[in-house]
Amino acid sequence: MTSAEAPTPRGGVRLGRVLGVPVHIGPSWFLMAALLTLSISTTLSASIGQGQATVVGASFALLLGLSVLLHEIGHCLVARSFGLPVRRITIGFMAGATEITEQPQTPGREYAVAAAGPMVSLLLAGVGVGLRPLFDGDSLSGRVIDNVAITNGLIAAFNLLPGLPLDGGRILRAGIWRVWGDPDRATWAAAWAGRIVAVVVVPFVFVVLLPWAGYGGGDATNLIWAALVGAYIYTLATATLKRAEAVARLPRVTVAALARPALRVPADMPLAEAVRRAHEAGVRGLVVVDAADRLEAVVSEAAVVATPEQRRPWVTVGTLSKRIVPGLLLDPHLQGEDLLNAMRAHPSAEYVTEDPATGEARVLVSEDVAKALTA
Repeated sequence: MTSAEAPTPRGGVRLGRVLGVPVHIGPSWFLMAALLTLSISTTLSASIGQGQATVVGASFALLLGLSVLLHEIGHCLVARSFGLPVRRITIGFMAGATEITEQPQTPGREYAVAAAGPMVSLLLAGVGVGLRPLFDGDSLSGRVIDNVAITNGLIAAFNLLPGLPLDGGRILRAGIWRVWGDPDRATWAAAWAGRIVAVVVVPFVFVVLLPWAGYGGGDATNLIWAALVGAYIYTLATATLKRAEAVARLPRVTVAALARPALRVPADMPLAEAVRRAHEAGVRGLVVVDAADRLEAVVSEAAVVATPEQRRPWVTVGTLSKRIVPGLLLDPHLQGEDLLNAMRAHPSAEYVTEDPATGEARVLVSEDVAKALTA
């Protein structure tokens, strides 16, 4: 599975690098491996003994992790071949994620990056099927080879479900993008398909199809897995929808549109007087200037709100301000992704901009930018 917004893993193990890309195993993977080993060994212990059953269960969990890693390396190889930056590969509880920090530029490249992972999984499943006749039917080695085919077949089938955030959803997005010519609408459609997969297809597979094929049934295990997998897909599909909606609003996110007019005040002015003058002027921002009227600091709105009115005559604005360092003074023409990148580089609650023609000072509040992206 490819991702542009997965969170930075906490804890876990760093395996090393592949093609210069760091590879992490999240702590949730170890929980999944333990659950799978216990579940499979409990099921098989009566027929092949507890020792062999534990080996088969552990091999299934380990091969699943290795197969997911190879699947993600497939994504990584194709993405890097297109010059797309890859931040990391993470193996977690439900799936892996190849974090590609830029979207593919064309539908064809989107398709190629998305399809690479399932193709690797299908190839490995085919290898398992091809090797199976070389081993005895009930031998331990035969069961391990079965696991190679089964794990990779399941990974390919799961990831090819047609809805974001799965690879099948990115393939669907590429097709819709090709037909409609609009990547944003394609993302919206594929993310909604992901929600449908989560609430309809996943429960059908786990509760109906797998028991019919002889995998599970008779207890709540399949139902629990259906709930976990469905919730996982639905949550990420919803996050993708929200991100797509935010991207659609990006053209409206500009310094010129969102920055508040600000009153210039000296650092030693009492807060009560500064607030009074701001109210009279009809502005909501305060910037501190030096004796030459040069911008020096920006007053924290949160600090102003937190100061009781009875104390404001005795508190100066300078004590509630943050010095304007490089990165907090923004170009008044910044907009969209460029503005967000500038804010990410220097996180702050307030930024300052100054019109070079008129000298007017304005304050850009991070909360206003967030509201513009989500309103």
